[in-house]
Amino acid sequence: MILLVVDMQKAIVDEELYAFDTLMESTVRLVAAARKNGVEVIFVQHDAGPGSGLTTGDEGFEIIDALRPEAGEKVFVKHINTCFGNKELKAYLKQQEDKRLMIIGLQTNYCIDATVKSAFERGFEVIIPEGSNSTFDNDYMTGETAVRYYNEDVWEELVDSVTLDEAIAMMEN
Repeated sequence: MILLVVDMQKAIVDEELYAFDTLMESTVRLVAAARKNGVEVIFVQHDAGPGSGLTTGDEGFEIIDALRPEAGEKVFVKHINTCFGNKELKAYLKQQEDKRLMIIGLQTNYCIDATVKSAFERGFEVIIPEGSNSTFDNDYMTGETAVRYYNEDVWEELVDSVTLDEAIAMMEN
């Protein structure tokens, strides 16, 4: 199993996210459990380009301090929504014998959705722990509606939705 931590960057990790406290608690606990149990943690950062505040060299581009990668953990940069848009990450994941990906991070209706669908199409078993992805309100729906819509409807047949405790137990086994 690999824990894929998507876009948990300073510019977008914000208290305006739906269920912010739950997201933070869940992601911190999942990363800690992965590290404790020898589960590989891979971080992905979104680079939105110069002038966006979310590009290499910008403070907002950096992964939040609470999840800062440790020595030896891989970090990949993407320029489109799906993590599979990074060719090196895609090749690395393809080489892995264990095809289980636990995907956590931001934003549910953008990069998490695109990555879930791309992973599923490539034959990965996708695991989504409850409370481990979030998004902001937008012109069409609230963050809560978006999170519920994707987690409970759109991904219903694509992912193994588990509780936080079940996810941690999966890492312990």
